[in-house]
Amino acid sequence: MATAPHPQSTDELFHALRENHQRPYGRTRTVTAEELVDAAERFAEPVPLIHALLELQEAYTYGSDPRKSPVVFARLLTLFDEQPDAFDERLRAQLFWRFKWVANALRALPEIPLASLRQWLTEMRDRYEKEGLGLQPYYGQAYQLAVHVGEDTTLAYELWAGRRRTPHSDCEACEICERALYRVAAGDDERALEVWAPVLAGKESCQEEPARSVSHALLPLLRTGHADRARELHLAGYRACRRNPSMAGEVGRHLEFCALTGNEARGLELLAENRNLFDEVDSPLDQLDFLTGVEVLLRRVEGLGHGELPVAGYAGRAWTVAGLCAEVRGRGDGLAARFDTRNGTSAQSGRRTARLDRAPLLDALELALRTRGLDELAPGGAAGAAGVAGARGAGVAVSVSRAVSDVPEELPELIRRARELDEEGHPGARACWARLRGLVAARDYSHPEDPAVGPYGRLCADLLSDEAYRAAERGDYASAVDLHEEAAGLYEDAGAPDDVVLARACALLAAAEAAEAAGEDGEGGEAEVKAAGLADAHAAVVRLHEEATGLAPYVEGRLLRLRASALGVRLQTSGDPAHAAVVFAEADLLQEFATRHGLATQVSGAMLLRAGTYALSGDLPAAVAEIDALRDRLASDGPAWHLPRALGLRGRLQLGLRDAAAAHADLAEGLRLAAAWPADAVDISRLHADLAQTCLHLGRPDEALTHLTRSAEVDLRDGKRVDAFCTYSNAAQLCLDLGRIEDSIALLDSLLGEPDVTGGELDDRLVAQLRLLRARALHAGDDLKAATAEFVALAAESAGWDDDPGSHAMIAAETAMILGEAGEFDRAGEVADRALAAHALSPRYELISNCLRELARLRAQQQGPDGLVAALAHLDEAGRVAEAARAAGFQPVGRSLETALAYEHGRVHAYVGAYEDALAALEKALALLGEPGAEEGGAGEWAECVRLSGAVEGIYLERPAPALVRLDAAVARLTALGHLEECEPLASLAAQLRDEG
Repeated sequence: MATAPHPQSTDELFHALRENHQRPYGRTRTVTAEELVDAAERFAEPVPLIHALLELQEAYTYGSDPRKSPVVFARLLTLFDEQPDAFDERLRAQLFWRFKWVANALRALPEIPLASLRQWLTEMRDRYEKEGLGLQPYYGQAYQLAVHVGEDTTLAYELWAGRRRTPHSDCEACEICERALYRVAAGDDERALEVWAPVLAGKESCQEEPARSVSHALLPLLRTGHADRARELHLAGYRACRRNPSMAGEVGRHLEFCALTGNEARGLELLAENRNLFDEVDSPLDQLDFLTGVEVLLRRVEGLGHGELPVAGYAGRAWTVAGLCAEVRGRGDGLAARFDTRNGTSAQSGRRTARLDRAPLLDALELALRTRGLDELAPGGAAGAAGVAGARGAGVAVSVSRAVSDVPEELPELIRRARELDEEGHPGARACWARLRGLVAARDYSHPEDPAVGPYGRLCADLLSDEAYRAAERGDYASAVDLHEEAAGLYEDAGAPDDVVLARACALLAAAEAAEAAGEDGEGGEAEVKAAGLADAHAAVVRLHEEATGLAPYVEGRLLRLRASALGVRLQTSGDPAHAAVVFAEADLLQEFATRHGLATQVSGAMLLRAGTYALSGDLPAAVAEIDALRDRLASDGPAWHLPRALGLRGRLQLGLRDAAAAHADLAEGLRLAAAWPADAVDISRLHADLAQTCLHLGRPDEALTHLTRSAEVDLRDGKRVDAFCTYSNAAQLCLDLGRIEDSIALLDSLLGEPDVTGGELDDRLVAQLRLLRARALHAGDDLKAATAEFVALAAESAGWDDDPGSHAMIAAETAMILGEAGEFDRAGEVADRALAAHALSPRYELISNCLRELARLRAQQQGPDGLVAALAHLDEAGRVAEAARAAGFQPVGRSLETALAYEHGRVHAYVGAYEDALAALEKALALLGEPGAEEGGAGEWAECVRLSGAVEGIYLERPAPALVRLDAAVARLTALGHLEECEPLASLAAQLRDEG
């Protein structure tokens, strides 16, 4: 299948070859390379064909197709023998470099006889000698063959490693890896890591490095006690090789690392992400390496009792861990046997056995922010005790006891117990209802004929009511309305009038909440309309209450609670202090009634409502006093399950009073106490989220990060996926702010790999936000190529957001700057134009100004004088943006847009060597900035502007005297104001000018 039009000239061919060279390795690049070879053959010129064949061999080599690479090279070698003059110095160098590629390819094919491998090395040696090339590359290949076969490598290593490198030697990074692996094989992990140090630190790299070295270094790092470094390298190294067929072995070693560090669940997630490698790896040696790592993981999971877990494997069927493990074992053993037969040794089987028999090196090493166990991967496993896991993960002491009564076995007793606990508001009722729901759903269910239990219809209504409460808790108010109304009908049929009233009252409030939620999505009116709807709901509940007679106290207490809640939500919605009085009145009515009838749960609810109303009214001390009184009452009279909630509210109040330490103590205690109750009894997610905010105020960001991820995990397990993804997004941003870039990327990769994301079920704007954050993280991690690709894709997608041009302006502006950084100024200009068009619809003055100024700077920096005209055009456009912003009354966060523009004019002219113009622009910027004051803020910008002015004047214009006057005056000014840190670069430049003068 053709992938592009056939080139009609050699110029078109070379252009197509350059384009193809920019593509990632894979089928598209390989097929295109094959077509370009066909096209080159039609020109009957050797040079275009040589270039096309070189591109094709590279595509085969790095596309993990070793069988075809030697065939292509044979054609190249024939061309060289027949027409050596067609090979210039660069083509000749490439040809002799690739002898090593062929040696590697042949070694990876068990059907190639060992004699043929040795014959090829002899051919390589003869050719090198004939060309007068050094033999170190030949001896390197001879050493690698000895390692592969399992021969004594001592002499082969010395013959290679003891020789001076040549221009045709493997790159420094690759040779470092081979030398380090020699030390690992000798059992000297410490020495191996010393050898690896330059590669692992990123000082030496190539196409395969440091990803290859990282994968091999993980276990030596663990064995030498460097677990944190291993974790860090795993995150960065895995990202560099994932889904890459030519690095399948590296992926296998990352899976093995997960299996040996208690991260089996993460290993299965990574395996799913790399399921393409089961079918796309054509190299048998790479297959063996990959499958062995996969089997290490699967054997570990199966050994832990999870052999029936579903797992990603070969296409065409569903796999369990046990089933895939057996399949992989058979294939791996077969490949190892084929290599051993070819080699006449047992080396490959022995190495494979050693990996499979290796015991775990650590019981647990937290590799990623999303820590999940194998139990959670099982169907229904995510619904476990999230509260307990969350509290434990946050380092809070957890009580293993649960203050919940046992669920009765006998059906009549179970029904009675569920209703008793429900009337009390006890969280244990949920377990009873859940048990009953399962029993009622069974085909053989038989309802007891017991007057105390009531008819079957009443039980069905009870279950519907419980389901309605759950729907409301997760924000699905529309479903809650339907369920409550259906329950009301069944209660009426069952002759339970009290329950009818209560169900209809709940439906009224849920309907008002549903309307409010719809308004938040843009379908309703303003806050006043929402508040009016809640007031109407309150009035309707009051009418229901007044019309009902003979209500049981617990029902009347709930009605009073609903009345007060409706007004409380109205106050929260409107923010109008005038609405507070009626809330207090309803809360007082509820508290008086509940106290008189001994309804402890409703007394607590009334006091919580009063405290919240004080807080919404701005009287935080009164709110704390109310909560303190409630805390004392709960400690003495209960209900104990309300104490975590009360402490959570008290913690938020203390945070509002700027006492973060007290807030942390309350919230942590609330989280500890919550562990004694069922996971859905307390809003564990909220406690973790509040603790995260508190920890940030206390300057403990790492602890805050832990709480954010725990909060998201709880929401995820409770089915609140949007909330969970938003919280995870905040965690990823915090990681980025803390410089934990790989943690941020790993977290975002995990989220973006979730089924509802890949299946397009999650809100597309939320997914775009996650992708945007990932693109920024990639950029922060210096992966400019990947960041650019993601930014460009997002800019294209957001162009269709007609309802949100401001977001498109933001994304397009960032994309333009990234493209400029990559030197793609034509594309950057096109995207910047789209950002300007979106800005015209939804102004983003500061963002667009930043984009245009940055493009100007990058032009001048990268292109010098040749880029000045285009750079100044960007600055002119930025000037028009500044004028429009001033006319619109826009106030930027920091310096004015005019000041920033003047400063950028200075930098741009400095980059192109127009130093007088640069100095004039910088002096204008200083005038606009004005003299710094003692307050924090503008001193840093002012000092930088002075520093650049001094450098331009003193160094480039060679006028050190006035530059020193400028610098010395600035140092004195900043010192007097106490801005000592800002003085340092100015004093350093002044000292440099004096030394040079």
